[in-house]
Amino acid sequence: MDDSEFDRLATRTLQRLTRAIEDAMEDVLDDIELQGPVLTIKLEDGGTYVVNKHGANQEIWLSSPKSGAAHFKPDPASGAWLPTRGGEALHDRLEAELAAVLGQPLGLPALTSAA
Repeated sequence: MDDSEFDRLATRTLQRLTRAIEDAMEDVLDDIELQGPVLTIKLEDGGTYVVNKHGANQEIWLSSPKSGAAHFKPDPASGAWLPTRGGEALHDRLEAELAAVLGQPLGLPALTSAA
């Protein structure tokens, strides 16, 4: 995948995440901001998630107050953002962690690089 294709896919993923999380979690968010390639999600309980695209490695990086740091690459076969070091896909990890905060499923849209 060339750099411009990665940039387009990662940007679309961050934009979709921003909209979905804003819609689902407005009552428990302190702030949510997509500033260039960095999405910051601040929860009322003080936890902060940072999701950003890292163009040099063609990855999306996640910093989570629950599970720590993780890196995700787009999988050509499934289109999912899969972890580079094992664990859950980006969509599954965020859905599980943020649903636990909200107390119910968020219903995040599938975060596929092909969507």
